[in-house]
Amino acid sequence: MDPPRPGKKPNFNREPKRNQNQLRSPRQKDAYARLLNQHRTGKFSAFLEEFGKDSVLKKEGNAELEAQSDSVTVPPQKVVHVPRDFSDSCDFSPPIVTAKESLSIYMKKLSASGAQEVERRQGVPDVQRRGQRRDTATSQDADVESGEELGSVKPSHSKKHQKQQKKNKESNRDAAPKEVQAAGAKMPSPKKDFAGVQDMGKKNKKKMQQKEPDQERNREGTPKSGAEPQAVEMKNKNQQNPRADKCKNKGRGGSKKQIFEPYMTLEDVSHGLKRGELTQGQLRINPKKFHEAFIPSPDGMWDIFLDGVEARNRALNGDIVAVQLLPQEQWKVVKSDTDCDGASGSETLAETARIKNRIPEPHTDGERNELVDTCQNMALTDTAGKPLEGSTPPTNEKTLQKTAKVVYIVEKKHSRAVTGHLKFLPDKTFALFSPVDHRVPRINVPLSDCPEDLKIRPEVYANTLFICRITDWTADNTFAQGRLAKTLGQAGEIEPETEGILTEHGVDFSDFSGEVLECLPSGKSWSIPPEELEKRRDLRKECIFTIDPPTARDLDDALSCKQLPDGNFEVGVHIADVSYFVKENTALDETASQRATSVYMVQRVIPMLPPVLCVELCSLNPLVDRLTFSVIWKLTPEGEVLSEWFGRSVIRSCVKLSYNHAQSLIEAPDKLFSQEELPEDRDPEHPIDEIHQAVLNLHSIAKHLRHKRFSEEALRLEQMKLSFTLDKDTTMPNGCYVYEYKDSNKLVEEFMLLANISTAQHIYRKFPHLALLRRHPPPKVKMMQELKEMCSQLGINIDVTTSGGLQKSLNMLSEDEYSGARKEVLTHLLSRPMQMALYFCSGVLKNEQLFKHFALNIPLYTHFTSPIRRYADIIVHRLLAASLKCGPPLEMSAEEMEKQAMHCNNKKMMAKRAGELSTDLFFGVFVKTCGPLNSTAIVMKVLDQSFDVLVIKYAVQKRIYCKFIEGLKSFRFHQVEKKAELTLVWLPEDPEGSPFEQVISIFSVLEVQLVSESSLKYTALLRRPQSSAA
Repeated sequence: MDPPRPGKKPNFNREPKRNQNQLRSPRQKDAYARLLNQHRTGKFSAFLEEFGKDSVLKKEGNAELEAQSDSVTVPPQKVVHVPRDFSDSCDFSPPIVTAKESLSIYMKKLSASGAQEVERRQGVPDVQRRGQRRDTATSQDADVESGEELGSVKPSHSKKHQKQQKKNKESNRDAAPKEVQAAGAKMPSPKKDFAGVQDMGKKNKKKMQQKEPDQERNREGTPKSGAEPQAVEMKNKNQQNPRADKCKNKGRGGSKKQIFEPYMTLEDVSHGLKRGELTQGQLRINPKKFHEAFIPSPDGMWDIFLDGVEARNRALNGDIVAVQLLPQEQWKVVKSDTDCDGASGSETLAETARIKNRIPEPHTDGERNELVDTCQNMALTDTAGKPLEGSTPPTNEKTLQKTAKVVYIVEKKHSRAVTGHLKFLPDKTFALFSPVDHRVPRINVPLSDCPEDLKIRPEVYANTLFICRITDWTADNTFAQGRLAKTLGQAGEIEPETEGILTEHGVDFSDFSGEVLECLPSGKSWSIPPEELEKRRDLRKECIFTIDPPTARDLDDALSCKQLPDGNFEVGVHIADVSYFVKENTALDETASQRATSVYMVQRVIPMLPPVLCVELCSLNPLVDRLTFSVIWKLTPEGEVLSEWFGRSVIRSCVKLSYNHAQSLIEAPDKLFSQEELPEDRDPEHPIDEIHQAVLNLHSIAKHLRHKRFSEEALRLEQMKLSFTLDKDTTMPNGCYVYEYKDSNKLVEEFMLLANISTAQHIYRKFPHLALLRRHPPPKVKMMQELKEMCSQLGINIDVTTSGGLQKSLNMLSEDEYSGARKEVLTHLLSRPMQMALYFCSGVLKNEQLFKHFALNIPLYTHFTSPIRRYADIIVHRLLAASLKCGPPLEMSAEEMEKQAMHCNNKKMMAKRAGELSTDLFFGVFVKTCGPLNSTAIVMKVLDQSFDVLVIKYAVQKRIYCKFIEGLKSFRFHQVEKKAELTLVWLPEDPEGSPFEQVISIFSVLEVQLVSESSLKYTALLRRPQSSAA
């Protein structure tokens, strides 16, 4: 028995085979038999008989037309013994004109007799099987990609949508015509992409049924013989792409054809959202599978799935969009473990119905499917009450994921600026811009924007990075239009790549304007006015110090701890009073509100505020007077709050401690530290012993606070973070390490959390309709339940009912050499169902139950402790000052506050992603300069032809594709319920030996090697195991 094929497609080989006579029987008679078998109603049978007589008369009178129709719709009759390729169309068999016509008339008669007419929505765009993208965000070109991904055939429900599906496939930037894919190509040639428009009506039926190698790949995974991947790719670039010529250049001559649906009007969208007919959310596009996109579901369940470029309707990653749900039979049936963020292992509900019912008849065209589905929508049972053949079977609600299409872009959050490469196209007035980020479409750029010698010497610019801004993307064009903004430099160099990352993520790294700088006092010569000192609590004589990373320059928080005569402690958190300098509605305030956050790249910081504030006037540097906002508690030794005080103050930090300094003080409570063991800049009024004792007291209280938090069911999903040591002159990485989270980090964290919680309670009490708070919604229920079931099969019991239950489950993992790595994998799995924490205005979100912070398990939370780098904290400081009558009332309304909160959410997410890409960039350079790197890895996820690993030593995640593993004879995939396994069959090293097997499952420990592919890309190679160990 043949093993199943990838892609979760129906196995058409299992369909009962027809003999020659059956194939050559009249098509209309075949349609009668089929329809009578499905619809055994007297009315329908009588109608078909009557129509059959009419159609004979019609045929005699229109013989010429009939012959013309037959020549278009009926292919040569022959028995096909191989699977057909349906990846480019849902037209599974030739159109049957008479059957379609009879069904259409029948539906009209049903409507006339009073039956309810069901309006069909447009169907789900087709998912094109294509080459797997390399899992890096720095690919220079989308023309040639390697690896594999799964797709699934989607049913077509209308003739119009059938055409749109074909367009959608061709609009996918990596989607290649079958003539190319048959030879192994992954992308059409750019030159062919811009060929003139050909007649779309002249379709070659034979080519449309041509097989694709990727689709016919053995599900057991046995690699097929043939040319090496590199050779195949080179060969494919020279293939002819007639179908790409037809569709890639829509609207360049003759009549223009719509590729995307026109957007709804704003008024219709507004009404649709109010009536619940539309859903609004932020679009998230899968970086590894650019044809898959999602928006959060309002019910907190699985994300809503958008299948294909056409379904996204020109929206880009991060945009706020309005979507319309597709009919339920087009929803995705999720089969794999918690895999609702990808198409792997899933089909639509309608496909599942076809596969399970296995109707012994040819697949029919889109119009016929549309009618059958319409009939099913009207009544899914026949007169006897039995389900009709082909009707959607009952499906467990847990396995369904809603699908939708974009009908309007509410807000363009994406910057529309991208980095990429230019390609000169002969005989064109524009060049082709290929973005590095494959989620962004290719862009036509006027030659007038391009370098003058691009036409003469295009090879000179092959490795040059440019920035292009999208200016338009019309509904009749696969590609967007844009203008070149800047030449960055050579790809693979750190500074051009860094600038590209910042630009793509909308980070403003320009110099601050003169108007902004005019709002600032004059740097080092500035001193606190005497009248301001009189308004504040003077804490300059107290033992107050900062604890930060050694390279930090924007020091916005300090700590103090003084033991009281009654045995309790006076503990203070002192935060830089940035709101004193950043006045509301000034040019400085406007710039800070737009930037919203500082952005931390590996080699530099893009500040939210001008440096004179960040590193001088606001930074709590040692031995200088600084303005602060303080919260001071009276605490018991166990951390119980007896009282609290908020107010503006002035401090003088006695020392700047690093986390390592503080950790040394914690680890040696009885040691007498020398002058050389602490920083030189230190206030002699506060001896080392006093500082040491204050740190020890803070650490003791922090342990109690932490224990109390986790006993009250708090959750911390702590993921490993990679850090670098850089060359001082070149800023190139010369070393890397996994950052260790120590007790000194936990000390600072506990008191910052306590300050934020106290501030949230205070401002909400004073401003219940205007407080800027931060909430963390609970995880997505269905994804979490799926994860629980999968972990149970792996022998890990997790409690998903509460945040505390999750934390206890993490803590209960067995302790051994790889327990930390297993915990990291489980943390990663748990983070997938989690939602992002969000700023919001309490006056806009009416339901207090939604204010809760899931991870912290507290009712109210905000950000108060980092105003130098977060604009939200500045707003909170203003609210705090207004509540204490030591500052003016805010001039913002609740609606304006909510708008700013949304902006801060977006900027925070972009800054986080830019920082992650900076880490990826530096690690790629590190692998190139210091690699290959060997490390132990642990498996995080198993797919049917690949698996993801966490490289323990370097805290990086990579995907390993089975077909690229050297020395592998074959591989096979096996899944029992939620537990997936890959069995790798290795060729023996000794020609006389026998192959041996290696089983890959979640938590499997492997040996890998990281190897540089180019200046930035690197890949993980599975090292061959010993046959005895495997």
